[in-house]
Amino acid sequence: MKTITVVSDSHGNRAIFERLATQFSESDYIFHLGDTSADGKILEGRYPGKTYILNGNCDGTFPQGEDEMTLQIEGVTIFMCHGHKYGAKSGLTKIYARAKEVGATLALYGHTHKALETELDGVTILNPGTLSRYSYNSYAYVIVSGDKFTCKIVDVT
Repeated sequence: MKTITVVSDSHGNRAIFERLATQFSESDYIFHLGDTSADGKILEGRYPGKTYILNGNCDGTFPQGEDEMTLQIEGVTIFMCHGHKYGAKSGLTKIYARAKEVGATLALYGHTHKALETELDGVTILNPGTLSRYSYNSYAYVIVSGDKFTCKIVDVT
């Protein structure tokens, strides 16, 4: 069994990382889905070897991560992106199509600042919400066991 904490759209609100320190410490993986990827670098420095960073639309000239990533954890293939290059604010069709293309059963994205979990033809699509200091704050917690997984959106406001 592996645990994953998924965050997105922190936009410089690094103070919230202190509130989530126990959560980050106890997780096997940390995914920061962008905006701001430099915040992801802070997490990577604190939790090396288990932090994965994606770039968002606000990461401009100094991106610190990858534009997208596919990762296998136990028997689950996970596709990750920020979402802006896949039109996340207009719908999830492109994210779903890319997840299917890479064989993922779990697709993670951010960008919209709205937490969401939905399923489309065997692909769970999950947005952890935002950790921005200007919004309702949430993250996602994922437990992977073999080829199965469970997701939970956690309110931290």
